[in-house]
Amino acid sequence: MLEPFYCPASVAIIGASRDENKLGHAVLKNLLECGYEGQVYPINPKAEEILGQRAYPSVLAVAGDIDLTVIVVPDRFVAAVLEECGQKGVKGVIVITAGFREMGGEGIKKENELLEIIRRYNMRMLGPNCLGVIDTICPLNATFARGMPRRGDIAMMSQSGALLIAILDWALGEEVGFSRFVSLGNKADIDETDLLQLWDEDPYSKVIVAYLEGITDGAQFMEIAQQVTRDTPIIAIKAGTSDAGARAVSSHTGTLAGSERAYDAAFKQAGVTRADSVEELFDYAHAFAQAPPLKGDSIAVVSNAGGAAIMATDALDRAQLRLASLERETIELLQTRLPPGSSALNPVDVRGDADEERYRFALDTVLRDENVDGVIAILIPQAVTKVAETANVIADVVQGHDKPVLPCFMGQHTTQVGIEILRDRKIPNYHYPERAVNAMRAMVGRWRWLERPPREIEKFDVRRDQVEGALAQVRADGRLTVGDAEARQIMEAYGITIPQAQLAHDPDEAVEIAQRIGYPVVMKIASPDILHKTDIGGVKLNLMGDSDVRDTFDLLMYRASRYMPEADIWGALVQRMVPQGKEVIIGINRDPQFGPLLLLGLGGIYVEVLKDVSFRIAPITRWEAEEMITELRSYPLLRGLRGEKPSDLEAIADCMLRVSQLAVDFPEIVELDVNPLIVHEEGKGAVAIDMRLVLA
Repeated sequence: MLEPFYCPASVAIIGASRDENKLGHAVLKNLLECGYEGQVYPINPKAEEILGQRAYPSVLAVAGDIDLTVIVVPDRFVAAVLEECGQKGVKGVIVITAGFREMGGEGIKKENELLEIIRRYNMRMLGPNCLGVIDTICPLNATFARGMPRRGDIAMMSQSGALLIAILDWALGEEVGFSRFVSLGNKADIDETDLLQLWDEDPYSKVIVAYLEGITDGAQFMEIAQQVTRDTPIIAIKAGTSDAGARAVSSHTGTLAGSERAYDAAFKQAGVTRADSVEELFDYAHAFAQAPPLKGDSIAVVSNAGGAAIMATDALDRAQLRLASLERETIELLQTRLPPGSSALNPVDVRGDADEERYRFALDTVLRDENVDGVIAILIPQAVTKVAETANVIADVVQGHDKPVLPCFMGQHTTQVGIEILRDRKIPNYHYPERAVNAMRAMVGRWRWLERPPREIEKFDVRRDQVEGALAQVRADGRLTVGDAEARQIMEAYGITIPQAQLAHDPDEAVEIAQRIGYPVVMKIASPDILHKTDIGGVKLNLMGDSDVRDTFDLLMYRASRYMPEADIWGALVQRMVPQGKEVIIGINRDPQFGPLLLLGLGGIYVEVLKDVSFRIAPITRWEAEEMITELRSYPLLRGLRGEKPSDLEAIADCMLRVSQLAVDFPEIVELDVNPLIVHEEGKGAVAIDMRLVLA
């Protein structure tokens, strides 16, 4: 259904104008000057001819078919002309006009009216509030931007039309090419997922780049992105990461910015490479589009300057990439041809007086080393440096290998000739080593994602009816939070190990339970209204006898009545004291765009302070659970330090998978914490001490 937006046989510009200061004039002028070969129909009831083209009072007055219309009229007229497009049988519409959802209130109603019209006539709409579409393959320029980019292999989408204009202007100056160039605007109909599906098998687009302020359907985006990025890299900037940025996003396109952590997790799981700036966006795009894919993380550096090589080495370390260990044969071969004062170790320093042949030899030798997966080739223009010749040599060597080489011709004035040669031979250049390293890191990230095992979600045999009953009781009581007894029911139903415990309503019952369980015991205030018991001293550990239990029951009731007088107090939970172990937290927070966001972190009372956490969107695979564990800064503690036995990492992963399944099975759960999960040494399991659960 999106075919009308690419190589349409005919285009109508509704709102075409003879006034050079009007957007309708700019759109028509761009369409006529870009080389478009189809029929062009300017629509203006007050004109007979515009820019040499016959004008029509409405699309209904055009005799032939119209594949695509571009609407550039004031917002109060858009619905009426859109209705005429439907009557005409137009299938594709670009609404450039602003003044809809991004304005709130009445604007939302007007945008919904447009949606009702296009659905009634089975049309597809881009916008409103957008720049339009550029297609260099057709060619087609249905925008009001200045200029037409050169043909290339990067497809770009953006929610910001102004940003696209700036990028287009930059691309014209840098001679950067694009295949497709699309402004999404408010995304009332066509959104980022539609374009991903359209570009999935596009032979003209090697890379997809995106500027996103929000995602329409998080689950669908992840599903489609996972399919697309297997063959075509997707690189995205997600704007609105700060609170102020999120507010600006809402006022810009009426889009919910969403949780920063949810986007980070979703991109990671879907294989989308995240960029933090426009500079990074295109640094990564050029590497993906123009260099062979990386097949490992061992990087070599070849340079004619020691300082620049050290900068690259430091950047590799910060990026957590490995400095390749060259084979003995490689080092010995380099030593035979490099002059005294050079370095045959990695980083390889060919010295400042290196000519193009020394570069050829060093680069080719390093690339032949099986320990090397990619190379950063640095050139600083010194008095004897042959910039153009070296650029051609690097390009020649690159073509003879299937490993990526990212040149770094530093400077500008003297190196420009070499940079242009590299660009003409479709090899990206990076002005500074850090940028080349960051691009290499992005390539390593894609390699690692492609090496992942197939995504298989485990399903446990659980008792859903038991959870349904517990949640029904919570709702029947008019509550949104679960009590301890209900939490234990839920954890038991999903196979999460919990300690033996029972609710006591008075001191005598507490003693009886403690004797039956066996000392030592833990006692906690039991109340659905007190979520953080430690805040009011509502937990007592390691109680060793009857008198301790009696006194503690009275103390807990006193603290509850003093600090939370309106709370519904059920009594005290008497629980077996679990042997010490490492503490982790497993949690769920339901994101409005992606659904259940799963958290793993260092547990206990310190999680909010230390923030040693990892996130994924549920459901997760066992491989993803294990990956989350290794991402924690405290992972070495779990693995065992200084003679400590390793913790039961498999038990952590198992609990994560069960919590993931629980969150997916019950969408009404908006918040859930298992904290702490006490993890014992390897092979001895893990025990969930507490669960906090909140319903929508």
